[in-house]
Amino acid sequence: MSPSSPSLLSGLQILSLAPNLPGPAALRQLAAMGASCLKFDPPAGDPMALYAPAFHGWLHDGIEVRTVDLKSAAGQQQLQAALASSDLLITSSRPAALARLGLTAERLAAEFPELGWVEIVGDHAPHDDHPGHDLTYQAEAGLVRDQLPVTLLADMGGALMATQAALELLVSRFRAGDSARLRHRRVALAQAARYLALPLQWGLTAPGALLGGAHPGYQVLPCANGWVALAALEPHFQKNLRQVIATETPHLATEPDLRAAAASWCQGQPAETLNHSARQHDLPLLAWAWPQ
Repeated sequence: MSPSSPSLLSGLQILSLAPNLPGPAALRQLAAMGASCLKFDPPAGDPMALYAPAFHGWLHDGIEVRTVDLKSAAGQQQLQAALASSDLLITSSRPAALARLGLTAERLAAEFPELGWVEIVGDHAPHDDHPGHDLTYQAEAGLVRDQLPVTLLADMGGALMATQAALELLVSRFRAGDSARLRHRRVALAQAARYLALPLQWGLTAPGALLGGAHPGYQVLPCANGWVALAALEPHFQKNLRQVIATETPHLATEPDLRAAAASWCQGQPAETLNHSARQHDLPLLAWAWPQ
């Protein structure tokens, strides 16, 4: 579990109807804060259990999971009972699919006035019923170039936004008057991707921008047996870098171009030596060796 306070949400019950990644990732965060969490899976199961069983198991550690057919009368009865005893509902289906199950903001507010609802969607209206996944949301935000992303930014960012929304609803329940209370929050995965893409959109990390290759102390460089992430952005880190380079490779002490000096220094050192230097001299640097 995450390092959150294990008692913050103690005594609260959360029901999730959200399979795949964002919903379970948010649910795990809330469970780590002490909430009792119940998840209903459809008869076919959670797709993530098939394509990433180990990760799925980790996400659901400490979560009670039941198989429930919400399209059946018996399943609807189980849903109504669970909603009546829950403080918060998390969903991730498209609004049209939820409406067919009778799950609308108006109905939930009328029948379960104490219930908060975090609704994870692909995008905000009018695009909330359009199909999509992490890859399409990242692409729309400008985070995909010519290869697959190395991680699922929209999904994981959306999970954190859903956790935030859940806490917002719970705080509102206990601190706001009934007329001012928040009962429903929509979290859009596309919006999560756009938020994570803000440094790119504002030109900070675009190719050739300050953190896109222009800063000589902020680079990814090859070393003798792998790669180096160098983040000597502030002047005092650049000073430390120059001193380390001059000490360990004296022939580079007079090199005026910090980019060239850093590249030569890294290229001549193995990853473990560079990491040792970083720890010894307070450098924001991480080197890693190629797989053997």
